[in-house]
Amino acid sequence: MSPRQFGKLLAALRREGADAVRRGRPWSLPLEDRVLLIAAYWRTNLTPRQLAPLFGVSKSAAGRIIDHLAPS
Repeated sequence: MSPRQFGKLLAALRREGADAVRRGRPWSLPLEDRVLLIAAYWRTNLTPRQLAPLFGVSKSAAGRIIDHLAPS
């Protein structure tokens, strides 16, 4: 994915409301890193447990990011 395509994807996700402020604790990663985590998940077929240390989050947080943002 080129940087331009990545920027377009982020813009589309923001328009869709993926980065909206919600109640509760905020995400530990910015939207850009969350999208990269999902891209790595789809591209490499690594588990959330394997991806978590690469992005500096817990395996639970990696799983929640995938469950929340991947359908978008």
